[in-house]
Amino acid sequence: MNASPLSIAPTWELLLKFIKFGVVGFSGVFVNFGVTYVCKEWLKWNKYLSNMLGFAFAATTNYLLNRIWTFESTNPQIGTEYAKYFIVSLVGMGIDMLTVYLLNGKLKWNFYISKVFAIGASTLWNFLGNLLFTFAA
Repeated sequence: MNASPLSIAPTWELLLKFIKFGVVGFSGVFVNFGVTYVCKEWLKWNKYLSNMLGFAFAATTNYLLNRIWTFESTNPQIGTEYAKYFIVSLVGMGIDMLTVYLLNGKLKWNFYISKVFAIGASTLWNFLGNLLFTFAA
């Protein structure tokens, strides 16, 4: 029986991609938190704007690393691929922002603890979105 194109069979290859994606994402956490911290604490910008900028910078560095290392893309249409990656990331940013809003704005959790949960939720979305959309063969 043929698997549907959207089915994701748990394989060692998929696990390795997820681990690589996680390593890249972990590096993005430092970019995300660093940019967010500088914007919010040093520049005194709005916490949601700071959060958005941190996410956008991290998404860009993560695209480059994921293209080369995680998904080993050789797609010559880098602009199209980056646009797809950024669309997935924008949806992920929405998930990220909603999580921060709910946990920090409504439940009054610490802003940075809220960001940890937001990054976790958006990571799951981003991996699946990029696996099935951005870097799909």
